[in-house]
Amino acid sequence: MFDYEHREERLISRAAFLRRLGHSLFVGGWLIGASLGGGILGYRCFEQLSWTDSFLNASMILGGMGPVDPMKSEAGKIFAGVYALYSGLAFLVLAGLLFAPVAHRVLHSFHYGPDGEEEEDS
Repeated sequence: MFDYEHREERLISRAAFLRRLGHSLFVGGWLIGASLGGGILGYRCFEQLSWTDSFLNASMILGGMGPVDPMKSEAGKIFAGVYALYSGLAFLVLAGLLFAPVAHRVLHSFHYGPDGEEEEDS
């Protein structure tokens, strides 16, 4: 999915790095949107909440705050629990997705000297 340069390859240009970072932001935004949409539909179907209340509950759980409305049905409670577990995992994936290009560039830059040439090991 993401094609990072090998440690023996030159550091990519700033423009290429910004494109890579933009790609990660796009995929992260898509992940957030899909997760929020799934949560909204789940609350709407299982708890019969309004669209606004479904959005509020889904965004609060996805943001790590917890639900606003108490769940009334068994199906709603199970959905809320599964969605909360998914949201925690999605947060970790999103953090890694957004942090990876920056961390790779910083670590990759340690292999090169100030003129952009690979440093010789002594």
